[in-house]
Amino acid sequence: MSKIKIITDSNSGILQEEGKQLDLFVIPMPFTINGEEYFEEITMSQEQFFEHLAKGAEVTTSQPSQYYLEELWTELLKDYDELLYIPMSSGLSKTCENAQKLAENFNGKVFVVDNLRISVTQKESVFEALALAKQGKTAAEIKEYLESTKDKMSIYIVPAVLKYLKKGGRISPAAAMLGDILKVKPILYSNGLKFEKYGIALAMNQAKTKMIMKIKQDLETTFKQEYEAGKMTISVAHTQNEEEALKFKEEIMAKLPNVKFRFVDPLSLSVSCHIGAGALAVATCINNYLD
Repeated sequence: MSKIKIITDSNSGILQEEGKQLDLFVIPMPFTINGEEYFEEITMSQEQFFEHLAKGAEVTTSQPSQYYLEELWTELLKDYDELLYIPMSSGLSKTCENAQKLAENFNGKVFVVDNLRISVTQKESVFEALALAKQGKTAAEIKEYLESTKDKMSIYIVPAVLKYLKKGGRISPAAAMLGDILKVKPILYSNGLKFEKYGIALAMNQAKTKMIMKIKQDLETTFKQEYEAGKMTISVAHTQNEEEALKFKEEIMAKLPNVKFRFVDPLSLSVSCHIGAGALAVATCINNYLD
C-alpha cells in the first residue's frame, strides 16, 4: 500500500495546528499588505489582518511560488510514495493550474486535485481524502473520486459591506453607493468556478433566511439523491463574525434538522480581503465517508 501525504492550503480553513493533528501539510497562502508579503497564520493572524483592512491598507492575494512547491514536494517525497495536493478552486485562482504543470516533473508521484472547492467545501474534500487514504486507496483513485463529485456542492455568501467588492471591481461604484444608501445586501452564489449574484436582501436577517431557503431547495432538488441517502453536509463560514455565525448555525439546524452539520469556520484571508469583515456564508457539500 502506498504511503500518501495529503496537502492542502489555508483556503480550506484548516489551521496549522489542526493540520498537524490530522497529519496533513497545510500550505499558508501568501498575500501582501502595502507591498509587504505575509503568510496566513504564520506571519499574520486573522485579527491583525482585519485591523489592517479596516485602516484601508492595500491588500492583494498571491499564490505559493513554484520554487516553494518544488522544494516542499521534493522534501516530502523522501518519506512518502505519493503526494495528493488539494488546492483552492481553479476557477478562483491560478494556484491549481500552476501546480498541475509543476506536478508533471515528478514522475507520477504528485497528484493535484481540481474539484472546484474553497473554504469549508475544500475542507470537506480533505476529510474525504483522509478517509479514502485510510481505506488504502491510491492518490490517483482519491483524485478521481474527488473530481467526479466536484459538482456536489453549493455556497451562498452575504457580505456585511460593499466597499471591498467595489474595490475589487466585482460591483460598480454606483451600485455600491446605491446599496449602501438603501442598505441592500447582495447574496452571492458559487459552484466553485466564480461568485455570481444570486439575489439581494434588505437586512442580514432576511439574507440568512433566503440562504437557508436556497440551500434547502438545493438539497431537495439538485442533490436530492445524496440528501436522501444522508450524504450531504452543511457548514457555515464567516469573516470576523463568529457570534452571528454560531447563531446562523442554530437557525440552519432548526430548519434542516436531518442534515449533518459540520463546521463553523473563519473564511481564509485570501477570500476575506474581497468581502471585508462581518460576512456570513453557508455551504452544502457531499461527504460519502463520514462515520
